[in-house]
Amino acid sequence: MGSRFTEMVGCTLPIQCAAMSGIVTPELVAAVSNAGGLGMLAAGRRGADVLLAQIEATRALTDRPIGIGFIVEFLDRDALAAAYEELPVIELFWGWPDAGLVDRRRVVGWQVGTVDEARAAVDAGCRYVVAQGIEAGGHVRAEVELAVLVPAVREAVGDDIAVVAAGAIGTADDVRLAIGLGADAVRVGSRFVATTESAAHDRYVELLIESGDDDTELSEAFWVNWPDAPHRVLTSAVEASGDGPDVVGQMPGPDGTMRSVPRFFVSPPTREYTGNIDAMALYAGMGIGAIAARVPAAQVVAELMTGTERVTGWVPDPNR
Repeated sequence: MGSRFTEMVGCTLPIQCAAMSGIVTPELVAAVSNAGGLGMLAAGRRGADVLLAQIEATRALTDRPIGIGFIVEFLDRDALAAAYEELPVIELFWGWPDAGLVDRRRVVGWQVGTVDEARAAVDAGCRYVVAQGIEAGGHVRAEVELAVLVPAVREAVGDDIAVVAAGAIGTADDVRLAIGLGADAVRVGSRFVATTESAAHDRYVELLIESGDDDTELSEAFWVNWPDAPHRVLTSAVEASGDGPDVVGQMPGPDGTMRSVPRFFVSPPTREYTGNIDAMALYAGMGIGAIAARVPAAQVVAELMTGTERVTGWVPDPNR
């Protein structure tokens, strides 16, 4: 027995990896999908050629469903068109739902922060909505807590639309709570940052492990290349960057050469970044207290699903 979401997208478990630009890799996406969830590539600001290469690399690692997320603020329409031709699941975020961006041949979702935005996504032709609570890490569209938003969205969108809960999903208890609130699946970000397959810098992961649920804050501190966009990060990152130099490190550019990381730069540090990692954009949701070590993504999926059979309908496969 599956949920609206799993039956719609073709995965077996109600777990979706957040489409985290710079952090998700083909290896992470494939690992989540191979474990039964839905792995999501992230378009970021990449063009169609780069995205197609990412899709090809991921498909070499899994034959299970995968999807991709786009940020409307930086949308490359050629890349979106290419993704629609290649992938069954497309997700959009950070822009009012627009029917002109929704290809009804595919399963299209929209990440929302309000009930009105959820209704607009359904009206635009989306088949699922991601209800993002204010507890979520990364860029935050939400205005209220997940426990308030999910049931309100569930009631507003009707029985034919899948609802995915996002924000502070760190444990199996969190999964059970979200499903009990009316969600059909959960979207997980920070826990997948701290996986062996993610591109996150080791120091970034180390700081996640050292931090607790109360060590994040909603901020607009990391604004360079994306101003006026609230985001949840580690409080320590805001403090470390506050009075620092204008350049905090080096990162690889599109041509492979290293370039400066300006203070308050929007992108999170990957393994290839150097410099003062503590002062970079260390996005983190309020579920980071569950992060104890950098582990394989399949282990995260298994931990999140532990004991959830009664509320999700998932039955463990003894052959896994």
